[in-house]
Amino acid sequence: MTEEKAKPTMLTYIESTPDQLKDNIANRGDLVGELARVYVEGGYERVFIVACGSSSNASQCAKPFMVKYLGHDVQIVPPETFCCYEHVLGPTDFVFAISQTGCSTNTIAALDKLRELGRPSIGLTGNLDSDFKEHASILVDYGVGKEDVSYVTRGVSTLALFLMLFALEASHDKGLIDDREYADVVSELEKAPDRHRIMQKNAHAFYESHKAVLTSMDVVYSCGFAQGYGLACESALKMGETIKVPSFAYEAEEYIHGPNLQITPNYTFFFYDDLGVSGDRLRTIWRATRSVSNEAYCITDSREIDDEHAVRVPFDDIHEPMLEPIYVLPVCQIIAYRASTDLDSWDNHPMFSEFSKIAVTKTASISHVMPY
Repeated sequence: MTEEKAKPTMLTYIESTPDQLKDNIANRGDLVGELARVYVEGGYERVFIVACGSSSNASQCAKPFMVKYLGHDVQIVPPETFCCYEHVLGPTDFVFAISQTGCSTNTIAALDKLRELGRPSIGLTGNLDSDFKEHASILVDYGVGKEDVSYVTRGVSTLALFLMLFALEASHDKGLIDDREYADVVSELEKAPDRHRIMQKNAHAFYESHKAVLTSMDVVYSCGFAQGYGLACESALKMGETIKVPSFAYEAEEYIHGPNLQITPNYTFFFYDDLGVSGDRLRTIWRATRSVSNEAYCITDSREIDDEHAVRVPFDDIHEPMLEPIYVLPVCQIIAYRASTDLDSWDNHPMFSEFSKIAVTKTASISHVMPY
């Protein structure tokens, strides 16, 4: 009798992410070449990304880098909003829609809307053999590989990387950055897989030393600026969907203009330092929060934050802080996975089966793409 193969978990894909990142960086020309070519040859400028969930969060993680290197605005629009309201496009607006599974009904509708508007329907996905292929005029694999677990992790990191690589290659092709600038960014990108592994270890160590708090959270806020805000968005989603507690993401300044008025010592907070120009302001807001709740933590490279309240980003050779999400994303992923495993909170409430029957978000193909 053959032994049954163990089912993959979130942790399976978190641990495999560095190898996938390394491969994608090494093969960046093949990976993003077609999308960069379409963008450059089409004379496009502003970018519209149509996405929701973790795909939107990964895009938010990559947005500051994209804006810097493309020199144009990047808008992230939810699919329903795009289809119904925000689809007035100029001739130099570049639009693509993202779904890791290729089975998201609202993103498929956005591809159809692009066709209706007479625009190329460009679809980015981790699954070329999906429903997307019937609706996209240009189909791009963003390099996640196979990920069978619906609480996606590797897909978020690889999508953030793909979008950054796209912007970098397009910028270089358009002459916005020279060979030296390009090589400098690539050199730092090549450190990302090892940094990712180190941040995995730091996240596990943080969880072990704070297990009582992290398995007793009632309400969770995640806050940040720029790429730190992108990290906060994915942090809020991951903790909410796995640990099953109310979990919210805020741009840090927005957090202190209203949402902060409800906080109590029972709230838990994660502040994601952008490792750049907004760091001082973020740490000021962290100190203000600490005056209310002891359970306020900062993912940072700053020694202003004491060891008890910090998840360290221990790299002294950070030259491009906007690459941060590629190696800091495993922090929230590991906290979510470890707490959910210890709490056995994976199952939804029994009434949720009715919710998913009424508001369908995936095509029937999803059972084959993500069976777990």
